[in-house]
Amino acid sequence: MSTSPYADRPWLALYRDGQPTDVEPEFANLLDMVEDAVRRVPDQDAIRYFDGRISLAELDAAANALAAALQHRGFAVGDRLALFSQNHPSYVIGMLAAWKAGGVAVSVNPMYKQRELGHLLRDSGARALLCLDEVHAVAAEVLADSGHGVDIVITSSGRDFQTRNDPRVLPDREMTPLPHAVALLSLLTDHAHQEPVHVPAARPDDPAFLVYTSGTTGDPKGACLTHANLVLNARNYREWMELSSHDAILAIAPLFHITGLVGHGVLSLLLPAPLVLGHRFHPEVMVELVREHRPTFTVGAITAFTAMVGLPGVGPDDFASLTKVYSGGAPVAPTVADEVEAVLGSYVHNAYGLTETASITHLVPPHRRAPVDPDSGALSIGVPIPSVRARIVDASDQELPPGQVGELLIAGPQVAGGYWGRPDATATAFPHGELRTGDVGFMDADGWFYLVDRLKDMIIASGYKVWPREVEDVLYGHPAVREAAVVGVPDDYRGETVHAFVSLRPGAVATETELVAYCRERMAAYKYPRAIGFVDELPKTASGKILRRALRRGGGT
Repeated sequence: MSTSPYADRPWLALYRDGQPTDVEPEFANLLDMVEDAVRRVPDQDAIRYFDGRISLAELDAAANALAAALQHRGFAVGDRLALFSQNHPSYVIGMLAAWKAGGVAVSVNPMYKQRELGHLLRDSGARALLCLDEVHAVAAEVLADSGHGVDIVITSSGRDFQTRNDPRVLPDREMTPLPHAVALLSLLTDHAHQEPVHVPAARPDDPAFLVYTSGTTGDPKGACLTHANLVLNARNYREWMELSSHDAILAIAPLFHITGLVGHGVLSLLLPAPLVLGHRFHPEVMVELVREHRPTFTVGAITAFTAMVGLPGVGPDDFASLTKVYSGGAPVAPTVADEVEAVLGSYVHNAYGLTETASITHLVPPHRRAPVDPDSGALSIGVPIPSVRARIVDASDQELPPGQVGELLIAGPQVAGGYWGRPDATATAFPHGELRTGDVGFMDADGWFYLVDRLKDMIIASGYKVWPREVEDVLYGHPAVREAAVVGVPDDYRGETVHAFVSLRPGAVATETELVAYCRERMAAYKYPRAIGFVDELPKTASGKILRRALRRGGGT
């Protein structure tokens, strides 16, 4: 009889003798995957954007036209197309066109300013740029300088592909013109019914996407994700989240982020299933999209769900179609998970992954609830999915037994081969092909994994280690606290001291003295916060992660 911690656990049926089985990609590359979907159900909706609908056949034809237009302008095999866009149909058309022309797509955060965009274009060596009108001003500043290498510029409007404008996400604004740029819709008209010149089929290990890290240390680095990385992990979403072509996907996460790219964009084309886009995240708009399009699946940061369920007058009836809900990209406190479930009507399953792992590596399986560690109070991130080799190691990279805290290391076919043009950074982050995640956690005796915090966020107070997440989880238990973030600040006596930032629920009142006392009653003396700052909103990334580094630099917004 197997002594594996995974024995007799049916949700881990894809494991054999406690070891994850290798899963082969169904398709050699992403285009084979898309062509299979178009062949099977050409008239099915591929994208729903407000009141606009694009079928799989129409999406494929648009991507063919854009690929032909790119090639006509000199775009060649191996060239990079940067996508500077919100959750808009042009993003999906652009990535498909890049692959059809034999190139590589590059994700660009639409919140980037001149310095950040300039770095990304130079670092990726992008030949072409597709951008929305709302970021023209930033693009114009960058393109006016030499050294970026971009000689093909294509623009699109947020109003393209739909007729009903929502002023909350598509306000009227004066657009900065981009010299020598051509409109996407014009290219699709001029090259309608054309197909790109034949290029060699992409191999599984060929680059498909450069997805840039958030740049928490230094400039962002481009994780080089292959066709096999993306096809394989889209399949893992489908199999482990029990999805099919009968589902519809609500794109809560931004497509430029790894969760949105794989868990929304690539997944929708694999199933295939309609992808419901709403330009950018706005809680009221997202709820309206759920009511109108009745999506069944989504994955996003827990902060997105708390914003949606916190709207006045919403309840389980509004979200009745969303029966398969996952949270990734940011930690989840147990009390917050319970509060979201009460309004959403569905249990929010945890999922974990990184840019460098092409999204998910761990998740809470369907029909299961994540256990809560009795000592740390952490909610489990789930169990490893097939092909993932996950282990917890100490400072000497020696594997630790269940229950002991160390750094999480991950290997498997989902893991990127490294960073684009960064051999030194690749060698540091991917020793022997195994990713050092920088996340600290442990595995329990039943094989569930838990995260404690990020290595870089650990606070040393009077020689003791303090993990911000533990303090944050306690603060989330206070009825007045809506969001919380904890950082270490210099202290002459303690070295570092614990400082918390909180935003309160609408209409709630709490004092610093009250919250400090609340924490003091619930944790060791060296852990509780010595100071608490109140902010209206905590700073966040576009994917919903709270930016502790911004708080260290001077507070919230």
